[in-house]
Amino acid sequence: MKILKNKHSIIIVFLTVLIAVFGCVMVYSASKYSAFVQYGNKYFYLKKQIIGVAVGLIGMVACSFINHKIYKKFYWIFYIVGFVFLALVFVPGLSRTSYGATRWIGIGGLTIQPSEIAKFCLVFALAGLISNGDYLEKPKNILLCLALGGVYCLLIMLEPNMSITICVALTLVFMLFIGGMRLKVFALLVIPAILLAVVLIAIEPYRLSRIVAFINPWENPLDEGYQLIQSLYAIGAGGMWGVGLFNSRQAELFLPFSESDFIFSIIAEELGFVGCFVLVIAFVLLIVTIFKVGLKSDSKFSAFLCFGIGAVISIQVILNIAVVSGSIPPTGLPLPFISAGSTSLLVFMSAIGVVLNVDRQSRKSKI
Repeated sequence: MKILKNKHSIIIVFLTVLIAVFGCVMVYSASKYSAFVQYGNKYFYLKKQIIGVAVGLIGMVACSFINHKIYKKFYWIFYIVGFVFLALVFVPGLSRTSYGATRWIGIGGLTIQPSEIAKFCLVFALAGLISNGDYLEKPKNILLCLALGGVYCLLIMLEPNMSITICVALTLVFMLFIGGMRLKVFALLVIPAILLAVVLIAIEPYRLSRIVAFINPWENPLDEGYQLIQSLYAIGAGGMWGVGLFNSRQAELFLPFSESDFIFSIIAEELGFVGCFVLVIAFVLLIVTIFKVGLKSDSKFSAFLCFGIGAVISIQVILNIAVVSGSIPPTGLPLPFISAGSTSLLVFMSAIGVVLNVDRQSRKSKI
């Protein structure tokens, strides 16, 4: 295939597929017991994950052949699409609620998590804006970008989904920074952002309880502190080499969401520090290669697309690992390409396809 004629594309495709396949194995390992108990079929989540990877591969290949430069003409359309998806979460009949959060929309038997789509829509919109000359030299343009990102953050926060809100906010700040926003302005944004975060935590009791659980999970080990304690048990049990693949104890209904948000804990338990280290290296290589494609691209728009996509992946990986290891307060956030969830797989793998096309078009322009 033409997309594989460059070493960067080869590395990206290889690592993406490798991580996704590894994700299928780990989703099965983390869910086989709970799937059998709940659905009478230990392959329930595995089947869904395999379908998600297959659809994701189709999305990746399709996007790799679509000239990404077309997107610049329609970057406002991407923003509107993301906004509409987020708004649909609040439409009665379409919305789906689970564990007190309304983060999904359902159409027949299909369930979609709009926030997974919206964060990449924002990347496309910002790339289209900030690639226009010295766009961020004007304060009003910076305020416009902040407003666009702020609307997304507000809608996601209302679901509520604080983890994706943080991911979107950090991606917004990152893209403004690499887009040329002055360091003085960047610093001025940090203080209000921190103050806003404190206010948002203070006004929601469940966020305060999570902070308390993070500081001392043993204060309430059967409620707010339970998930973090079970996650730490899993990580601690893994040691250097792990207890062995498919031998997790915590996956037997002890650790909630072991197949999704806390799957890294199961990886640590079964494959140990060594397995986690190898996985992190794979993610680092993937992200660095995506940034390299951006640096070698033939336009500012192409570069910002790659930087934004790489930022979303890296921020989400860092936040997920930080949560399950007790480094930051617990909040639900999937591990890219690995956690159970078809929407996440499709969107992330399609984004990889966009990067592949950037690499392809850049090589064409140099011929």
